[in-house]
Amino acid sequence: MIVLITGMMAAGKSTVAQGVAERLDKSVHLRGDAFRRMIVNGRHDMSADATDAAYDQLLLRYRLASAAARTYADAGFDVIYQDTIIGPVLNDVAELFGDSLSAIVVLNPSTSVIRQREIDRNKTGYIRFSVEELHQAFRTTPALGHWFDTSDDTAHESVDRVLKLINSLR
Repeated sequence: MIVLITGMMAAGKSTVAQGVAERLDKSVHLRGDAFRRMIVNGRHDMSADATDAAYDQLLLRYRLASAAARTYADAGFDVIYQDTIIGPVLNDVAELFGDSLSAIVVLNPSTSVIRQREIDRNKTGYIRFSVEELHQAFRTTPALGHWFDTSDDTAHESVDRVLKLINSLR
């Protein structure tokens, strides 16, 4: 089974994906951002005024992640693939997986919750975008999969919601 967890930065993707993977018998938590960080020289990061090169590298990241996810799944692992995939490109990523994608989960807490989570966490995601700018792009994300408003959830409750979905698909 391959489950894609996406949403805005600070929506809880990493925490939820790790929690879900920890509660499955044979699992992988695949972090899409690892493919971006592997580029040592010549990296073009996404920003509000992204270049064609940045967009090409973003698509490369998604292609690499989908190939890795399918390879792990073919080896018998449940894969929880977590990445920031927002806007119309979510359609393209879903197509990369084809029938091998079991579910798409979009974590969708309120922007006020995202702002607070950004303050509370150990890393800073909103350097090239403001929460509002990314939310504008997020609003163009197609309504694929299962959208969870996790504004009032604890991390454990969000993990439980995703596991309940996974169990319903088995």
